[in-house]
Amino acid sequence: MRRAEQLAKTRNAILTTATKLFLEHGFGGTSTRDIAKQIGITQPALYHHFSDKEELYLDVLTELCGKVRQETNKVLRKTDLDPKERLLQICKVYLKYHPLSIYAQYQAALRQLTSSSQHKLNMIFTMDYLEPLSEFFKMADVDLRPDLMPKEAAELLIASIAPLFGTFQQIGGRSLNAEQRQRLIIDSVMTGLLRQG
Repeated sequence: MRRAEQLAKTRNAILTTATKLFLEHGFGGTSTRDIAKQIGITQPALYHHFSDKEELYLDVLTELCGKVRQETNKVLRKTDLDPKERLLQICKVYLKYHPLSIYAQYQAALRQLTSSSQHKLNMIFTMDYLEPLSEFFKMADVDLRPDLMPKEAAELLIASIAPLFGTFQQIGGRSLNAEQRQRLIIDSVMTGLLRQG
């Protein structure tokens, strides 16, 4: 195998493994040593491709979150969904790519990154999560309360859906399947926790 091909193969292996580990353990719970060990390379070999862990993390998120944005935008373009169903489909996109709470991982990473990397992470989060969700809240059939801006509602939603990624309590009890539990969480987020009327 040529050197260029081997380098490309190693880089792809690093990105694939780093994606898995960062999503499962977060930025702070993943080391470049862990990534290199899983691939079977040395840390210096990893650093040949990425100058540091932050660069690798941001490259992983740029690729992953771009996919999330593309799939979210596909859901937003569907015309046959009511707002709750559209939001459920968006949340399913999040669940497809994120085993842990998006908001919790974002907040934890912000506390550990340099200011330059924090800025880049904020750009990724805004572009790939807040902006598409803001578009959802701007849709004509979504009756957003007047005291919230769409971008504020988007951030509140991302923070509020953490139970989709797992909770201490089994929300809705054991009789609900995963789909029913997701619907209950989305309904609770959209309509509140108190009985209406």
